[in-house]
Amino acid sequence: MTILVIAEHDNAALKGSTLNTVAAASKIGGDIHVLVAGAGCGAVADAAKQIAGVAKVKVADNAIYKDLLPENLAELVKSIAGEYDAILAPATPFGKEVAPRVAALLDVAQISSIIKVEAADTFVRSIYSGAALATVKSSDAKKVITVATTAFDAAATGGSAAVENVNAAADLGVSKLVSRDLAAGSDFPALAGAKIVCSGGRGVGSADNYVKIMHPLAKKLGGALGASRAAVDAGYVPDATYQVGQTGTTVAPQLYIAVGISGAIQHLAGMKDSKVIVAINKDPEAPIAGIADYFLEADLNEAVPALVAAL
Repeated sequence: MTILVIAEHDNAALKGSTLNTVAAASKIGGDIHVLVAGAGCGAVADAAKQIAGVAKVKVADNAIYKDLLPENLAELVKSIAGEYDAILAPATPFGKEVAPRVAALLDVAQISSIIKVEAADTFVRSIYSGAALATVKSSDAKKVITVATTAFDAAATGGSAAVENVNAAADLGVSKLVSRDLAAGSDFPALAGAKIVCSGGRGVGSADNYVKIMHPLAKKLGGALGASRAAVDAGYVPDATYQVGQTGTTVAPQLYIAVGISGAIQHLAGMKDSKVIVAINKDPEAPIAGIADYFLEADLNEAVPALVAAL
């Protein structure tokens, strides 16, 4: 069995999600190849070939992949798909754009956000916001899979894979990147892959209070900023890139601090795999208390500044 992992990167650095996806591929078994498609992406290819367990890195370095447009990437994957029994991508916004297009082009069913590999054709995925698990078996000869990266430990480094250049597929010309704006708060670590996440919810009260309460805590800990959907919808944060949850970013940091977050099931689905969960809330019956390792029943306006001062 030969497996292709589609690498996520920004043309300069390989994203950690790729390491988690390779780890999932290793559970399936067989030779693992990594596809690096980009422009001026030599450093990414160098990083990919060092992933333990990777046999080959395929590099498509061409200007048409500079902006990593999903239509062109999917067409490239289709052009080399004949060599592979399974094609994997991380279940991140990047992977969720590319993998469904690949599955459609290959006329197979996509298996989404797997959390466990039972066999080469059988996988476990969570459903109903993580309230239940489904075991699915694929009868397709070629599997297209997205991987819930928080469910698999990152693959180790230290490998030395062969590197092979591949020809670019056709430029479909159906989309173009108009602009890319960095989100406000970009001086904090990126939410995806952060080791510490500090999230604020509706209980924070306002956008001004979010800055007053959450920013000092995140800065003190060197953590990323997050928010519940309620806080995003209320405009407490500038945009939805802060959102943690089923319809936002799924995280599994070493430390997750939830401030003023009650814990709707959709939010819990996006952070329940965190190693240590700390919740600060004045409602002892808040659902998040049920999964928190440490729960502080307190007024966040008093407790958080006191915590920052103590740290």
